[in-house]
Amino acid sequence: MTKEDEMKKALLEAIATMVGTVIGAGILGIPYVVAEAGFWTGALNIVVLGIISIILYLYLGEVALRTKGRHQLTGYAEKYLGKKGKFLMMAAMVGGIYGALVAYIMGVGQAIHAMVGIGNPMIYSLVFFAVVSTIIYFGIREVAVSELYMLPMIIIIVAVIAVFSFNFLNVQNFNVFNIYNIFLPYGVVLFAYLGATAIPEMEMVLEGNEKSMKKAIVLGMLIPMVIYLFFAFFVVGVSGAGTTEVATIGLGEIIGKHMVWIGNIFAAITMTTSFLALGLALEQMYHFDYNLSKIVSWSLTCLIPLGIALAGIAGFVKALEISGVLAGGLTGILIVLMAVKAKGMSGRRPEYSVYINWVIAGLLIFLFGAGAGYYLWSII
Repeated sequence: MTKEDEMKKALLEAIATMVGTVIGAGILGIPYVVAEAGFWTGALNIVVLGIISIILYLYLGEVALRTKGRHQLTGYAEKYLGKKGKFLMMAAMVGGIYGALVAYIMGVGQAIHAMVGIGNPMIYSLVFFAVVSTIIYFGIREVAVSELYMLPMIIIIVAVIAVFSFNFLNVQNFNVFNIYNIFLPYGVVLFAYLGATAIPEMEMVLEGNEKSMKKAIVLGMLIPMVIYLFFAFFVVGVSGAGTTEVATIGLGEIIGKHMVWIGNIFAAITMTTSFLALGLALEQMYHFDYNLSKIVSWSLTCLIPLGIALAGIAGFVKALEISGVLAGGLTGILIVLMAVKAKGMSGRRPEYSVYINWVIAGLLIFLFGAGAGYYLWSII
């Protein structure tokens, strides 16, 4: 393999790492909140928050490229925001990832059970956990390669779902835009775009080819945005007000047994890729930024969410909302602050630079703060 071929492969692996991190349980909850808010209201959330997420991750990519050494998000936060910044980033990262990992363990077990129709969903969850936790233990190359092969599978399955759903579409399900519901999908959609932990992994994959980081981030986020829009369009178009919290369940009930299989295979694949990427990021945080041993880092990463999953979990969409609004919002604010600070504290010259000032930073911080404030107000 030539050097050029190796660089192209690394770029594809980096894109796959981002897509695999981002697309997970969030995509399964998006149609429900889009249907609740009104299709066009939800679609606007998907596009606007997608663009904001691209900008945010470009800032984080620049921070990573400006920083010498290997770090996860907590390491960058400590360097540019101090001990308090590191603690807040750890709280956001750990809370968001643990919430997601618990959902994936439970969700994959339920998806497999829905397909085979026999046994206990928790048995399938434990088998799933045994496989993905083993992959995480052996590191980044295995995770990146697994996502590289799963990415085209995700795209193909979404296309298949679209084909089978087409004749069941009802145009009346698209005739809703309600400005008063503009924040209703916010938490779930923001959760669906959580992917900051992929940036340090992408930097490692692109070692020696860092100039491709910007392209990898943009493409790695545009792919989920397009997939979310297509998936929401077909699920809401078919299910309408009857859209279920886990979208593939209701879709299968309407279209038929074949969609039960197709939809739940899709659910299992997306949650598997995201579990791998998020789990690895958390394991690296414990290992690199807190200097814990490999086995201790792996145990903290994998066994805690397993224990929580075995004890049971709250509603699917509510768990996504809480993780998205609180963990996602706090992470976004900290990334913005790091981006501003890193401009004047860089240890190396980055391969790209994105403009930011305190006005832009203030607007982004206000957005994340307003979203969190609205959500907390709505549940009080």
